[in-house]
Amino acid sequence: MTGPPVLGTRALGRALLARQHLLARSAMTPAAMVGHLGGLQAQAVPQPPYLGLLSRLEGFTPDLLDDLFQRREVVRIALHRGTIHLVTADDCRTLRPLVQPVLDQGLRSAYGKRLAGLDLTALADEARVLLEERPLTFQQLGGVLAAGRPDRDPAALAQAARCLLPLVQVPPRGLWGRSGAAAHTTAESWLGRPLDRAPSLDALALRYLAAFGPATVADLQKWCGLSRLGAVLKRLAPELVTFRDEHGRLLYDLPGAPRPDPAVPAPVRLLAPFDNLLLSHADRTRVLPEEYRPRVMTQNGIVLGTVLVDGLVAGSWQLTEGPAGERAVAVRPFAALGRDDRREAEAEAERVLAFAGGGGAVRFEEAG
Repeated sequence: MTGPPVLGTRALGRALLARQHLLARSAMTPAAMVGHLGGLQAQAVPQPPYLGLLSRLEGFTPDLLDDLFQRREVVRIALHRGTIHLVTADDCRTLRPLVQPVLDQGLRSAYGKRLAGLDLTALADEARVLLEERPLTFQQLGGVLAAGRPDRDPAALAQAARCLLPLVQVPPRGLWGRSGAAAHTTAESWLGRPLDRAPSLDALALRYLAAFGPATVADLQKWCGLSRLGAVLKRLAPELVTFRDEHGRLLYDLPGAPRPDPAVPAPVRLLAPFDNLLLSHADRTRVLPEEYRPRVMTQNGIVLGTVLVDGLVAGSWQLTEGPAGERAVAVRPFAALGRDDRREAEAEAERVLAFAGGGGAVRFEEAG
C-alpha cells in the first residue's frame, strides 16, 4: 500500500505562488483579493498592504484601497499572530473572535505582572464606552483609564483594552499618501454589526489552504498563531487530499486547488515588506532559502520587501521618498541577476514608481 504522493520544495513553491496570484496577476477586485488572502500584514503604514495588492492585481491604484477604507469595507485590526492586519469587514467579524487566544497569550506574556489583580472585565467595559464615544490613541486611552487606577501603568491598561476588545484603527491611519495617529474604536461600533458568535475553525483552516496550501498543521498554526489545530485538519481530512514533503511531513490540501507543474515559469515579482507569503509557514524554504532569511527578517522584527526570481527570494528592495518628494526604488540582489531577470526586476520597480505617483529612479545596488 503506497502512502501520499511526495511534493518537492519547488512544487510547493509553485502551488503557493499560484494561489497568491504571483504567477499571473489577477483581475479580482481589491476587496476580493484581501478576502482570498485572509488579510494582508499591515503592521507598518502605509506601504505593505498597498504594495502587496499591487504585486498581485492588474490595474490596482491607491485610491481603490483608500475607498474601501473610507466605506468601512476593510479595516486594520490585530489578528494573526497578534499583529495588525488589513481584512475585509466580514473577515474582521469572523476572524477576530477566533484569534482571541493569541491575543490573550500575548497580553499575559508582555503585561501579566503589571495587570495582576486587576478587574479586566470592568476595565474592558470602561474602555469600550470611552472608545465608542470617540476614537482614541492608546496613549490617550491609557491616560484616562489610569486616572481611576493611579497605581497602574497606563500603557499596560491600554494594551489590555487592545486584547480584550476588537479594536480597529480608523482612517486616516493607514491611507496611502496621508498620515494620522493610530486612533481606535471598537469593530462593532465602526462596522455597525456584532462579531460572529459562532466562528468556525474549520472554515479558517480551509481558507488558509486555499491561499497558502498545501500545508502542514505547523504551517497553519504559524499563520494564525493558534495552537492545537491538528484536530481540525484531522476532522477535515475526508474532504481533503494529502501529500508528504521531502522530509516526510504530512501536507493537507483542497482537492481542486492549483498545484502547477514545478517547471512552470515564475516571473520576477517585488513582494511587499512584511508580506504574508514569507510569514505563513513553519518551513518557509518553498519561497525563502534559509541562507537568505536573516537578510530579509531582521533581529528587530522588520521584514524587508523582497525580490522573487524563479519563485524564490533573491534580493531585497525598498521604496523611499526624500524630503523634497523625490522617489526611488533601491533593488539589492543577493547574487548577480541574469540579464532577463534584471530587466524584469527593473520593470517591476518602475511599476512601483508609477503606482506611487510617477517619476523617480530605480537603483540596483551591488550584489552580495
